[in-house]
Amino acid sequence: MSEPLRLGWEEWLSLPDLGLPALKAKVDTGARTSALHAFEIEPFGPASAPRVRFLMYPDPARPEMAIACSAPVVDRREVTSSNGEAELRYVIQTTLQISDRTWPIELTLTDRGAMAYRMLIGRQAIPEDAVVTPQESFCQPKLDYDVYTSAKVKEIAPDRALRIAVLSREPDTYSTRRLVAEGEKRGHTVEVIDTTRCYMTLNAMAPDIHYDGKRLPRYDAVIPRIGASITPYGTAIVRQFETIGTYVLNSSAGITSSRDKLHAHQVLARQKIGMPVTAFASSPKDTANLMNIVGTTPLIVKLLESSQGKGVVLAETKKAAESVISAFRGLKANFLVQQFVKEANGEDIRCIVMGGRVEAAIKRTAAAGEFRSNLHMGGSASAVKITKTERDTAIRAAKAFGLGLAGVDLLRSDDGPKVLEVNSSPGLEGAETASGKNITGALYEMIEKRVRPAPARRSTRLKKSSV
Repeated sequence: MSEPLRLGWEEWLSLPDLGLPALKAKVDTGARTSALHAFEIEPFGPASAPRVRFLMYPDPARPEMAIACSAPVVDRREVTSSNGEAELRYVIQTTLQISDRTWPIELTLTDRGAMAYRMLIGRQAIPEDAVVTPQESFCQPKLDYDVYTSAKVKEIAPDRALRIAVLSREPDTYSTRRLVAEGEKRGHTVEVIDTTRCYMTLNAMAPDIHYDGKRLPRYDAVIPRIGASITPYGTAIVRQFETIGTYVLNSSAGITSSRDKLHAHQVLARQKIGMPVTAFASSPKDTANLMNIVGTTPLIVKLLESSQGKGVVLAETKKAAESVISAFRGLKANFLVQQFVKEANGEDIRCIVMGGRVEAAIKRTAAAGEFRSNLHMGGSASAVKITKTERDTAIRAAKAFGLGLAGVDLLRSDDGPKVLEVNSSPGLEGAETASGKNITGALYEMIEKRVRPAPARRSTRLKKSSV
């Protein structure tokens, strides 16, 4: 028969399912319920399986160290404290560990920021075979808050459910539907937010984002799918998420610079990444010089903010090039003149790069009579094996823009791979279908590693609790 568990009036414990390996708790047999320190408490998930996410400071001496937690909700209960104040609290169930003993307990969530102990163990959570000795403390082995160093916390972090926003105006596209389905399959709550319906509060103390008349909750991660037509406003919304400290898969600066073709080529040139010879000018007097810089025809004339192959024209003769350039100038459109890589033969390679690695590579082949290989233009796709040089080029290109997820388009030329474009919102359908890989699943694996546990800013609220 095992010996009874001896507890003093204060003990060290762990809550492994919440990612809290060390907590100093007060053991109080006079209290019926147990309580855990929590702030910025937010419910999420479907009504049939509600969850709650919250932040907590495990070490009272280090208020800058906040751990993000989430757990299923089992109840909402009114709890009356020792001073007679009633508070409606979320109740969660989790695993408590003291020494080598573990057992399930219920915890109410409340702000204990003003209390010396981040957790209180009430009599309901004390095992029947336990013996509490009020005049003693730390009858069980002591732990240490040093376990919360970043490296150790990441090793022991549980697979907590995340709340993720997908910024997209097109909820029915393949990419958006896959992001939602795969996220929910992994136990996360994924919400599609129409970027243009977001609006912002700009102030020094509490910048916020609102949607449909309500402040948006704090998300663990945001996946931007910003269309070309709303780049300025879309990146402003992304920048606001960055301002409030949310992890954003692709930064506003990366989206902006990759979307502007001229800026993108300047970024690539600065990093000495191979690309077709490109020229840009403002004055119509420089048309002939532009063409001379790029070389002989045929050549490409491309709008600065084109997407999906639109606004890209192949000029096969000098006269045709002059006509296209003249037409674009007449529309007051900004454009580039670019070398046409003949040896590519209507094919390019789309590399899906995430987290500093190429997750998939496909070869896109243009339809008959078409020079553009974009799938939206009728092109076809198939899996392809890329060289080490092509792989390194794609990774360097995505890194140059600071993108967590990028579609890097390469041409195979006689003098090595040349980057055509870096796309911050690559379509997932063609890449997943052609490669046969679960790219969306790999994307979530990367996000989970990045935000579990998530660093959090210090709360400005200091509500007193006496339980």
